[in-house]
Amino acid sequence: MSAFAQREAAGIRAEWLGHLLRTVPADRPAAETAISELYRLIGLDPPRFHWVASPLAALETVPPGVRPRAPETMERLADWPLPARFRRLISESSVRLDARVMRGHRPLDGLMGQLVRSPIMASERSTLRMALRSVHEAAERGSVWYAALCIAWAAHYDAIRRTSGVVFTPEQNRLIDLWAAPARSAGWWWPREDVCVVSERPVEIHTEVWGDEGQVRLHRPDGPALRYADGWEVHAWHGTRVPSWAVEDPSVDRIAREANVEVRRCAIENIGWAAYIDRGGLRLLAAAPDPGNPGSELRLYDLREGTRVLLAVNGSVERDGRRRRYGLTVPGAFEDPVAAAGWTYGLSADQYSRLVRRT
Repeated sequence: MSAFAQREAAGIRAEWLGHLLRTVPADRPAAETAISELYRLIGLDPPRFHWVASPLAALETVPPGVRPRAPETMERLADWPLPARFRRLISESSVRLDARVMRGHRPLDGLMGQLVRSPIMASERSTLRMALRSVHEAAERGSVWYAALCIAWAAHYDAIRRTSGVVFTPEQNRLIDLWAAPARSAGWWWPREDVCVVSERPVEIHTEVWGDEGQVRLHRPDGPALRYADGWEVHAWHGTRVPSWAVEDPSVDRIAREANVEVRRCAIENIGWAAYIDRGGLRLLAAAPDPGNPGSELRLYDLREGTRVLLAVNGSVERDGRRRRYGLTVPGAFEDPVAAAGWTYGLSADQYSRLVRRT
């Protein structure tokens, strides 16, 4: 693949990521027109549309005049008949699209998967679907419907047709554009036979780039990373969902009471490990050069009865050029920071000391 084509792919990826992260009000006519046409493609009349302010509202609201059939509750989204029919439409179309791509363009398909499809899928999982997992068990289990709604499918084939000599049929191009239109015009949608619930976009979304191919994840150090017009909001620290206090008002006492290890880590990183150690009055037990990370130091602190904290420096450089300092809880029996570091890797102190370099 030429450098020009790679630049083209990066531009297309950025364009589709822009659609994923848009916060302007939905283009309701465009979304409704596309979804109506998709209903026709599976042999159904266009539905009545019910718009809601957020995905949370969609999960909590039964559209007026609708008495859900037994399998059509949000808790049983995987059993809904229409999502399965739409997924089958996309799956069968993918087979035919891939057949055209593979006729002399097999390497292109893999490269577009790497440069466009995979980064967009990863970004969707680390932003909108991550937020939904906090309130919807089906999303937590990785609902195939939410995966199908991701714009990565349309972006992949759009990138192929724009950067190669592959020519899709008019019907194939139409399906790609129809499937992309709701994602480009609005939020997620939940199709029943008689009514389709469609969510507005968020009004605010904050992300950071975290991957080599432009992947993004939710992150904001001073407020909600994602917010909808009805007040539903999600706080996130470098892609990890956290309670609001971990971002807006972290404290040593709250951290001590928090049972979730990841939430504690995020809140401490927000404060800063040096400040946390100082405010918490943690007692330094021992320090030693880090054999796995030359030039850095391991410091072992007494946290509370039965627990200690090993403060280390990441072996890998962050995107901003710095090495992140982080803490790991280790059993209270450790007195030697090198032995504690080895334990976190399943190694003895002697084995860890012989490491060339960790990452």
